[in-house]
Amino acid sequence: MKNPLLEFTDKGIYCSAAKVYLDPWKPVDKAIISHGHADHSRWGHKQYITHHRNVPIISHRLGEINVTGKEWGETFLVNNVKFTLYPAGHIIGSSQIRVEHKGEIWVFTGDYKTEHDGISTPYESIKCDTFITECTFGLPAFKWTPQQEVFENINQWWAENKSEGKTSILFGYSLGKAQRLLKYLDTDIGKIYTHGAIENMTQVLRPLVDFPETTLITKDTKKEELLGNIVLAPPSAHGSTWIRKMVPYVTASASGWMTFRGARRRRAIDKGFVLSDHCDWQGLLSSIEATGAEKVICTHGYTEIFSRYLREQGYDARTEETQYGDEEDHATTDETATLEKQAS
Repeated sequence: MKNPLLEFTDKGIYCSAAKVYLDPWKPVDKAIISHGHADHSRWGHKQYITHHRNVPIISHRLGEINVTGKEWGETFLVNNVKFTLYPAGHIIGSSQIRVEHKGEIWVFTGDYKTEHDGISTPYESIKCDTFITECTFGLPAFKWTPQQEVFENINQWWAENKSEGKTSILFGYSLGKAQRLLKYLDTDIGKIYTHGAIENMTQVLRPLVDFPETTLITKDTKKEELLGNIVLAPPSAHGSTWIRKMVPYVTASASGWMTFRGARRRRAIDKGFVLSDHCDWQGLLSSIEATGAEKVICTHGYTEIFSRYLREQGYDARTEETQYGDEEDHATTDETATLEKQAS
């Protein structure tokens, strides 16, 4: 019995015909990388292949690496196996990886979303035989509001805080979410200040996207300068000594997990905005249908529930263990258990 085109090993997703790995989590000789988040692009590989927009991102994160950039739709051969990168729409430079060999086509999504965010290259559907998909938000409870409405609410929240003489602190992951937030903040309201982690990554991405002006917060920044303005910070900054000098402030988090009623309260966040760089339930289902794939492999998220639903719809669906995760704060165990029970 021949090996499948892509296998799940202890190092990552492996194409034995090409001797290459996709988003491996252990050091390998040759890796094709879908995007720049830490769970998908790890240090230690001898050779990296990725989309050229992801090159500066992983070079910034990983340091001196041997990396080659490819263009969307550019087919390249590795030991006579055809590989092609297509937009995943997840973050800037994120790719789906199409693999073709001996008439068989597989697509690995990495992470993806179908709503165009205005800064990432929009997701493209690719016909294939087998589709390897994430299902981070693979429950019917997850249904995203159009981002225009979300950003209107965020800017309104900022304006209200300014009228009360308070600093607005908005939490979002430093790669992807922070830049998406930054792109649509209304600078007519005030100035945008940034945490160092977000500022550094944004500077890497400025040659690719026209972002509003930002001001880095330093040890010399006075809290009086921040009053009425907005601060973009990673979730890890919440509750830190860094944030204490900003009193009086109001906090908010932008995450798909803000769907959960208790998520904001348990994180001691004043306001929650539901905004994710992953597909919601319907986005996952419509994406899978558009591929025409008969086989679906679910890699991370609500894998068991989502794959079972797919099987009920007639797909040959299964799960595989990986070391990929969600870069946003995870839901609490109780909330997850409740939604899983409702979906069962």
